[in-house]
Order: sequence, then structure tokens, then C-alpha cells
Amino acid sequence: MTFNKKNYEEISLFIKKNAQKPVKIVAVSKNHPLSSIMDALNCGIRIFGENRVQEARGKFQDLKNSHPDTELHLTGLLQTNKVKASLDIFDVFQTLDREKLVREFLKYQNITKRKKFFVQINIGKEKNKSGIMPEEGLEFVNYCINDCGMPVIGLMCIPPQHKNPEPFFALLKKIAQQAGIDNLSMGMSEDYKIGIMGGATHIRVGTYLFGKRNQ
Repeated sequence: MTFNKKNYEEISLFIKKNAQKPVKIVAVSKNHPLSSIMDALNCGIRIFGENRVQEARGKFQDLKNSHPDTELHLTGLLQTNKVKASLDIFDVFQTLDREKLVREFLKYQNITKRKKFFVQINIGKEKNKSGIMPEEGLEFVNYCINDCGMPVIGLMCIPPQHKNPEPFFALLKKIAQQAGIDNLSMGMSEDYKIGIMGGATHIRVGTYLFGKRNQ
């Protein structure tokens, strides 16, 4: 399925009417072909999200050379053995979630300091999801920034399915305020409006822009 320009315009209009601050749309292109990404570029999208290092390199290595204003976000779990390769292609990492991963990034400090990071908070305390527990969020952010010098700019979360995301987004915002962090990545295809109303600065939208993913 190609990029849905109508839905993109709908999201953009909702942001214009309702956002408390500027909101960046991260178009999650995981499992979608390069042709759909080119359609998105032609509609004005410049920020994309990918979950896998190898897939991202295959699709974006040449594209970023031809479109240098493109920004690529890692939105999936990152294994420590993929850190070095990930630094070659991603600009922003939204899933910083453990000390071991931080230490691996610090091995490549000259590159890492030029990137941007979001700490992923396991906002619903779900066993099947990655992320720092909410009550440990402030301590982990302080560790990343103050102890390690990591360029952490925001927090990210994925609320539990089939539950009202509003209180979870409110909790993420509270943790960010305690940490003195301005950026909040919260809201996806089904709940981006709630995320925006709750103060999101970034929303991660895949299905609503690209259609169902090819597995």
C-alpha cells in the first residue's frame, strides 16, 4: 500500500488545531517498501522510524545521501551487538532502556554525542515490553545525562493495549517534568490524537500512513 496523503493531511491539521507545542510526525516505515517511503517524501515527510538496523540500512543509506534533510529514528528494541552499525544510519534513538546499552554507546562516544536519545519508559509495567519502570525513570535519566553525558532529549512510551492511554501519557509527562526534559514521544496510529492533546512533541505513526505492514 502506498503512502496515504489524506491521512497525513488529517494528522497535520489536527496538530495545527490542537497541539500545545510543535509536534513532529515520525512516519514508521518498518516492513514497507522504498516506493512508499518515496511517496511520503514527496508529500513532505522528512522524519521516518525503523525498527531494525539491517532493514533501515538497506532502505535509507542511499536515500539519506540524496535527501540529506531526512531524519531517521530507531523505534524498536536495539541489541547491544548492533549499536555500532546503528550509529551509521540512525540520527535519533527512541528506545534507550538499560545501562548495558548506554555503556555500549559510550564505546563510540565521538559519534554518540552527535545523536539524540529518548529513554523508553515501560509506562504500564508490562512484562512483555521493554523500558525502564516509571518509578526508576528519573534516576535512569539522571544516570544517562549526568553520569554518562548521553544526549538524552526526551522520553518515549507505548501504553498498554485496550486501555485508555491518557493516564499513561500523563504519567510520562510528569516524569519528564521531574527530569527537566521537554520532548515526549507518545501516540501512535490509534491514539495519536490523545498523545497530542496530552503534550506530545513526537508521534510515531505507521499503519495510518502506510497501511497494514507486510510481514
